[in-house]
Amino acid sequence: MEMKKRVHLELRNRTPSDVKELVLDNCRSNDGKIEGLTGEFGELEFLSMINVGLISVANLPKLNKLKKLELSDNRICNGLDVLAEKTPNLTYLNLSGNKFKDISTLDPLKKLASLKSLDLFNCDVTGLTDYRNSIFKLLPQITYLDGFDRNDCEAPDSDGDLDGEEEEDEDGEGEDEEDAEGARGQKRKRDVEDVGDGDGDGDGEDDDE
Repeated sequence: MEMKKRVHLELRNRTPSDVKELVLDNCRSNDGKIEGLTGEFGELEFLSMINVGLISVANLPKLNKLKKLELSDNRICNGLDVLAEKTPNLTYLNLSGNKFKDISTLDPLKKLASLKSLDLFNCDVTGLTDYRNSIFKLLPQITYLDGFDRNDCEAPDSDGDLDGEEEEDEDGEGEDEEDAEGARGQKRKRDVEDVGDGDGDGDGEDDDE
C-alpha cells in the first residue's frame, strides 16, 4: 500500500489534528520520500515509518509536538538536519538498520536539545572504532545509545513491557488466590469429616448403652 493511502486509512474518520500517534510501518514510499503527511498533523507525538523504503526525510512536515520517531529498516544515509528544523522537541529517535557510515552524518542531531535516546543498531557506523564514546561526545544531550547509557546500564523497559509485567503479576495473584481458595476448601472438607467421625463415635456409645 502506498504511503498516501496508508495515511488516509490510519485517519479513521478523524481530522489530522486529532491524531497523536501514527503508524505507517511496511507501506510503500514513492522515490524513497515521505508522502501524505502535512503540517495539519501538528498534534502528533509518535510517528512510526519502519521499513517503508525511505531514502530521505526531507518531506517531513513541521511537527513541534513530536516526541518519538521510528525510522528503522530504511535506506537513509544523511539529511538529518531536517529533523532539527521540523521536530525540535524530539526525545527518542530510532535509526536502526539504515545506511549511516560516518559519525559526521549524525552531526545535525546536536541541534536536537531534547534528544535522550538514539538507536543505530545494524548501521555501519556502529562498527567504527570507539563508536560509543564518539557518539556520546558528539551528542552530550543523549542518555541512551542503542538501549544503554554511558556506563552500559540498560534503559528502562518501555511502557508496553511494564504493562506486560503488571499483567503477569495480576495472573500470579490470581493463581495465589486460587491456591488459597483450594486450601480453604480442603480445610472445610476435613472439618466436615472430623465432625462426621465425632457423630459416628457418639452414636456408637449410645448403642452400647
